[in-house]
Amino acid sequence: MPYFQQFYGLEVICGPMFSGKSEELIRRLRRAQIARQRVQVFKPAIDNRYSQDCIVSHSELSLQARVVNSSAEILDLLDDRVEVVGIDEVQFFDQGIIRVCDKLANLGKRVIVAGLDTDFRGIPFEPVPQLMAIADYVTKTLAVCHRCGAPASRTQRMSATRDRVVVGAVDCYEARCRRCHDPDLPDQLTMSLKDGTTL
Repeated sequence: MPYFQQFYGLEVICGPMFSGKSEELIRRLRRAQIARQRVQVFKPAIDNRYSQDCIVSHSELSLQARVVNSSAEILDLLDDRVEVVGIDEVQFFDQGIIRVCDKLANLGKRVIVAGLDTDFRGIPFEPVPQLMAIADYVTKTLAVCHRCGAPASRTQRMSATRDRVVVGAVDCYEARCRRCHDPDLPDQLTMSLKDGTTL
């Protein structure tokens, strides 16, 4: 495809927390707006850490977004004239998001999604792996390990809970490299709380 033709298809931005995923998503969407393309942005209702109706990066960049409770709502709320669709925190969506993204890309839209590719245990975080598999373009971002300063590809939970989905930021997560990542830390913290000791 010649470089001057408009790109369409599915782009996935993935990586651990604090690696700049939302920042990169906002950068691409703003460039599309500068190019006078019609852009529509969505975020899951569960993510209300920094704003109710904006996607916000940890570096405090923000962009207005529509808040949805399910992947089906994206199709319901989408303006047919939209050329570029952005979706943040895609790991919080149901499995239907795969069909939605694929359908929009097949309709000739540029679909850009950002999300965690692994959970706090280092296990692939659905539906992101499936989106990566059908994507036209994948960007894996790395953070800086909070413990040793090496490139970090993992998210370390710092609170005593094993629930897979716990919305938080620096209050309960750190970026860690493979060597420093400890998937059992939440269990150790739970035991520590029970017997009154500290780690």
